[in-house]
Amino acid sequence: MKKIKSTKALVALLLITSLATNSYSQTSRFSIALNSLSTNFNYGSSNADLKSYKKNYRGFQAGFSYQAGITPMFSIVPEIYFAMKGGILAKNNPLTGGKSTLRVNSLELPVLARLHYKKFYLNAGPYAGYNVGGRWKVEESTTSVESSTKVSFGKDAADLKRWDLGFQAGAGYNFNLKQSTLTLDVRYGYGLVNISSDVDRYNRIFNLSLQVSRP
Repeated sequence: MKKIKSTKALVALLLITSLATNSYSQTSRFSIALNSLSTNFNYGSSNADLKSYKKNYRGFQAGFSYQAGITPMFSIVPEIYFAMKGGILAKNNPLTGGKSTLRVNSLELPVLARLHYKKFYLNAGPYAGYNVGGRWKVEESTTSVESSTKVSFGKDAADLKRWDLGFQAGAGYNFNLKQSTLTLDVRYGYGLVNISSDVDRYNRIFNLSLQVSRP
């Protein structure tokens, strides 16, 4: 008799726990993102004269994210994606003379803490990035002939560094569809690591994305 009561109590506890998890936490869901990026570089205070020559580079991002619901107002969101980002310096800049474009391809892993209010949310957290390749394009200042070279990684003056670390923060809004959720996400990325060897280069990213997710 005691064994039957104990079994019933255990089943009841499991049901209550399941209901509580479903009723009192954000829905856990998997998302796919495919969008464009607006990126540039911060060249540091020692290269302040480059600021007036900076132009944004239109990049590309594709990847996945997973929102793990913890409470009704809080979730953790790990992401992984491939990103094409970079920066442009206009003609007659002090660094290269001619117009230059640096594109960097990287794999990035942000982990965000997300605060929810109804369909709106705020999120922020660190990210780690690994640069896998890229390309330099530089125009000759006199002839406007463009040369293109692959990015090299190492410790030489013209090399870039593989690893990047930084911080992301932003906000979003969820639109409920019949069988899925469409999310509008706005985010800013602030690189903390100088990815260059010869001059300061810190990543700056503005990301406006649409994500489709399902529970």
